[in-house]
Amino acid sequence: MRFAQLVIGSPGSGKSTYCDGMHQFLGAIGRACSVVNLDPANDHTNYPTAVDIRDLVKLEDVMGKDCLGPNGGNLYALEELEQNLAWFEDKLNDLGEDYVIFDCPGQVELYTHHHALRKIFLRLQNIGYRLVVVHLSDSLCLTQPSLYIANLLLSLRAMLQMDLPHVNVLSKIDKLASYNPLPHNLDFYTDVQDLSYLVPYLEEESPTWRGDKFTRLHKAVANMIESYGLVRFEVLAVEDKRSMMHLLRVVDRASGYVFGAEGANDTVWQVAMRNESSLLDVPDIHERWVQNKDEYDRVEHKEWEDQVDKNKRYQRQPDGQTAAAISPADEPKFEV
Repeated sequence: MRFAQLVIGSPGSGKSTYCDGMHQFLGAIGRACSVVNLDPANDHTNYPTAVDIRDLVKLEDVMGKDCLGPNGGNLYALEELEQNLAWFEDKLNDLGEDYVIFDCPGQVELYTHHHALRKIFLRLQNIGYRLVVVHLSDSLCLTQPSLYIANLLLSLRAMLQMDLPHVNVLSKIDKLASYNPLPHNLDFYTDVQDLSYLVPYLEEESPTWRGDKFTRLHKAVANMIESYGLVRFEVLAVEDKRSMMHLLRVVDRASGYVFGAEGANDTVWQVAMRNESSLLDVPDIHERWVQNKDEYDRVEHKEWEDQVDKNKRYQRQPDGQTAAAISPADEPKFEV
């Protein structure tokens, strides 16, 4: 059985950065991983591309040949891939049992109401992939209630359209401390608590949104989101190793990877990923990422340096002789 992440999100939400960081992180913990580029406009990737949709169709060629704009060109390109799934399957089969990350396009139409991407994902399931959608939203959306509500609606629609295990993620959470203070703790936004508390702040955003008509509309939208009870968010700072470890743990639970994919010869890093202690142990994520971010960063950086130093120490052989130092190639690396 093969496992994969489907990385979706609006333009600028950090999809390609996430794919690059997760690819490096999986390599560091000893999990074979390949990244597949499904964005026909992405002509430059920081990660090594195992399969690239641009080998089949390029956005600029579609736009020039059929006189389409960027959005229409992306839709056409994904429909082209849908018509050439045999080619796509052959490319994926060459990856063997690798854990796969699919870097998807940023056009929201592709995962809210257009069916090409959904049909491609369904075909992946039919050939044996266990899929989980990782939906990224820029944490900047928390600074404006209207943006937050819009992202909730987008996330909810994507969950209903894709009909797959779904992990919603607030990316770039490490930048949140530099924005204006939030009216509520970060937990309020990640757990999607009582949205009626945002109505007064929505009315403050724009004078045109004041009045009974808009108040009723805001409350109706909030009630609709809450009635589904589906959306909540994880938080992510790509350069923070503990944050990446926590998110991977959540994704592995959603896909079922953590319940049986590992074998008897797991590395220390793979065992650590199954350990409950790999989860973030911060009782209040608002304290971690907003109130005392710099202090937590220093502590975690020191812990990581101590661990690397420990790995570099000489090992003792049974006969008392000192073994060679651990090779740098054996140490986990993670750079973004």
